[in-house]
Amino acid sequence: MVLKTTPFDPAEYIETAEDILFYLEAAMEGNDPKHIASALGDVARSKGMSEIARKAGLGRQALYTALSDNGNPTLETLTAVLDALGLQLTVQRKAA
Repeated sequence: MVLKTTPFDPAEYIETAEDILFYLEAAMEGNDPKHIASALGDVARSKGMSEIARKAGLGRQALYTALSDNGNPTLETLTAVLDALGLQLTVQRKAA
């Protein structure tokens, strides 16, 4: 018997606003910009990349590229996507 596997896609499991917050908070804990961009891409895909691109005023393909594993979104792109998701960027002190 052959074991069949499929790639894991987190976007398939991000359903609620709470899921989005927990997922992005966890992604930001590592302070890895590429991981944060990729996680934001997962969230955007869970909500519909075309819709998020439209709300953010960006091209769908450009958004896929910026939020990919190798993407490097500008701060403008980051804030536009967060706004399209009904979120905002905030700053807080690190835990001691």
